[in-house]
Amino acid sequence: MGENFKYGIDVSICPGVFIGDDVILGDRVTIYPGVVIDNRVMIGDDVVVYPNVCILERCEIGNREIIHAGSVIGSDGFGFASNGEQYYKIPQTGIVRIDDDVEIGACNTIDRATFGHTWIKRGVKTDNLVHIAHNVVLGEDTVLVAQVGIAGSVTIGDHAILAGQVGVAQHVTIGNRVTVGGQSGVTKSVPDDQIVSGTPEMPHRLWLKVCNIIPKLPDMKKKITELEKRIERLEKVSKD
Repeated sequence: MGENFKYGIDVSICPGVFIGDDVILGDRVTIYPGVVIDNRVMIGDDVVVYPNVCILERCEIGNREIIHAGSVIGSDGFGFASNGEQYYKIPQTGIVRIDDDVEIGACNTIDRATFGHTWIKRGVKTDNLVHIAHNVVLGEDTVLVAQVGIAGSVTIGDHAILAGQVGVAQHVTIGNRVTVGGQSGVTKSVPDDQIVSGTPEMPHRLWLKVCNIIPKLPDMKKKITELEKRIERLEKVSKD
């Protein structure tokens, strides 16, 4: 235990936990073995932190949270500047803020902000193997399914759903109540109340039509080639 460690009632801390300086735990917090809680972390009431989770310096965890095994909260954002020959690390000085009633799946990585905070708002649920980059803001009651990857400085509205293996490019804004189909790549902002799929993303109904056409492309190419040859023959006959 570090210096100036403060905790509430009915706290359970298993063996093998590291707790740094100036850490604050609320009431009824359960910390499983192998957890690392770094300096100046604040954790609210009724939080369960499963084995081998790392919550790094100054991050803020709200009330009634569940953080599943192996997740890392507050690792450095992927920030580097190039001079044309090599990359230099940009200091990542912000934090991760997680509001109340959030559940974080196993082996998530949530990066601290370059400045300010990466913000996971109330009621967000993430599946396993989700990556959330620096300065991302996730709106209330948003759901991220397995293997979603969100690049830096993305803003996602309330009640959004990102299905499995969705990738979101940096600085994109996704509106409220947006659903993004599995394995989609979101490259530009999406307004409220849309359902999109595909790479790049497009309206879901259009994507269904595209999916129907793709298997037919070889036959279509063959027919186009035959038509081109017929046109060439007709043009030759007309010239003669």
